[in-house]
Amino acid sequence: MKSVVVGTAGHIDHGKSALVRALTGTDPDRLKEEQARGITIDLGFAHTTIGDLHVAFVDVPGHERFVKNMLAGAGGIDIVVLVVAADESVMPQTREHFEICRLLRVSGGVVAITKADLVDEPMLELVRSDIRSLTAKSFLESAPVVPVSSKSGEGLERFRATLADVAAAARRPANRGPARLPIDRVFSVKGFGTVVTGTLVSGRVRVDESLAIAPGDLRVKVRGLQVHGTGRTEATAGQRTAVNLAGVEVADVARGQQLVAPGAFRATRLADAAVEVIASSPPLKHGTRVRVHQGTAEVLARVSIVGPEAAPLQPGSHGFIRLRLEKPAVLARGDRYILRAYSPPVTIAGGDVLDPNPPRRAVRSDAARERLRRLDFGSSTPASSPDAELRALHVLIDESGAGGLAVAEFVSRAAITPGDLDARVEALERTGRGVRVGDVVVAPAVITRIEETILRILAEHHRADPLSPGVAREEARARSIGRGAAAVFDHAVDRLISAGSISGRERLALASHRLALNPEEERAREGIERLVLEAGLRAPDAQVIARDAHVPAAVADRVVHLLQRQKVLVRIDTLLYHQQTLTALKHEIKGLKAGGEAATIDVAAFKQRFGITRKFAIPLLEYLDRERITRRVGDQRVII
Repeated sequence: MKSVVVGTAGHIDHGKSALVRALTGTDPDRLKEEQARGITIDLGFAHTTIGDLHVAFVDVPGHERFVKNMLAGAGGIDIVVLVVAADESVMPQTREHFEICRLLRVSGGVVAITKADLVDEPMLELVRSDIRSLTAKSFLESAPVVPVSSKSGEGLERFRATLADVAAAARRPANRGPARLPIDRVFSVKGFGTVVTGTLVSGRVRVDESLAIAPGDLRVKVRGLQVHGTGRTEATAGQRTAVNLAGVEVADVARGQQLVAPGAFRATRLADAAVEVIASSPPLKHGTRVRVHQGTAEVLARVSIVGPEAAPLQPGSHGFIRLRLEKPAVLARGDRYILRAYSPPVTIAGGDVLDPNPPRRAVRSDAARERLRRLDFGSSTPASSPDAELRALHVLIDESGAGGLAVAEFVSRAAITPGDLDARVEALERTGRGVRVGDVVVAPAVITRIEETILRILAEHHRADPLSPGVAREEARARSIGRGAAAVFDHAVDRLISAGSISGRERLALASHRLALNPEEERAREGIERLVLEAGLRAPDAQVIARDAHVPAAVADRVVHLLQRQKVLVRIDTLLYHQQTLTALKHEIKGLKAGGEAATIDVAAFKQRFGITRKFAIPLLEYLDRERITRRVGDQRVII
């Protein structure tokens, strides 16, 4: 059966709860204080079946002091029953509730003229006229208006049938998104533990599934489910759902948090949004402190007007803002939100979240406003439409630079369902708008720019130091992408190597680079190599090579480093040995064991055999240990 969530709206004491009670047989005023005072303070819930429809009612308080509670229930409704009492007509909270539903883009509804038994027909006609004026050019402009009396039952069946017709035509949320349930109640049931309730706005929830409470990322497990008071193994988007959770205490969860699929959403304290200021509100100024209502959450925030002039947004106008939240909230692209003034708390505006995790850049510029124009999907297009998705992806990928846009962020920042992620990435690659590198997607132009930067860095390095084998890979990464994703740099390097443009792994060099010694360096190379080779095991100190070889110090330094990289010379401590000398030494030491001589050698014997002092003997013996020719045991070296 199709499930529809119906919210009530209207002024205090206009009969919202009485109408729900008459339709369902359940009193939605569950609190003792509500029953004693005869007014609704917090959200009330009831359900019934009308034909082949499951109808879940969210009854909201009408008193101006409890509008925040009304907002906690309004975010998850499919249609609204706007309640107007026949003996009072349209009142201030009627208008505010209506504006809230309009700003939240509730798809449709029914207008109930309650207490119809208290007035005559001329008065009913006046009330109808007020209702038509209120709802003109809105989502309720063509909504049925039904007089009804919850006390006498007059018009109740007609209202029930009308509600069923409107509910049957209501749009139902898609099941394909990640599970997301804004929590509106938390309580404990003896023998079962913690239970949370809310309207599942996207996805599915199943028994034994692991989910998260956010903000906070507290991991929980679904122990049981109820939809309309009946146990289920699965709940789907659009259903009022009670979820019995394991792994959490009642004190650890509160209204305003959300039960979500792990990893699908992340908390934010910054959001870019489109905004509409209601006609009866004062101008919305830069820096205004406001109350942000989204889902069941209320968060204080500051408003930054996007654009170079940051001019106040006038009543009835549209614009773009950045919300700087005072505590984390879970937001996603396409979320509808309401702004209320900090004091007095009256509704002033509402709109769509365009980017729940924007880059931390200045917003007082034409570029910032143009960015949000590109991200805006308009009031008549859902954020999940293919065109809106692609526009968002193009903006987000282009601005992500070398860091790339994480594929996981496609869900919250571009309103793409998890099942469509691979298809969207493939489409981006096919059309040349994105390249997947590991877990991120990068603009092709960024890859090209990184490649050009790497080539420029290498060319400059070779000109400055022709004898160098190249630039250390990590240095090249830091200079070409800064804090960008290392995987993006690796991808660019692999492309350049495959194209034959560069070579190397730990050190990168242009493929065309060749070591070229000038005449002075060539003479120095010959002199230094001859000097070290002739010195044998009495190796010269690296610091005096230039003097003994009669070459300038700078030239000697460059040539020695080159010979070391070519493995012609080997530095042991401060001494330089020719590789031929060390190879001969290792061969001779091994031969001591093979020739039947003693299989051990100490410092004294080593000095005597090779005619060298302790200055040379100790470093050479330690070198032989490292080369696994010998192994030190006390004062002896065992020849391996």
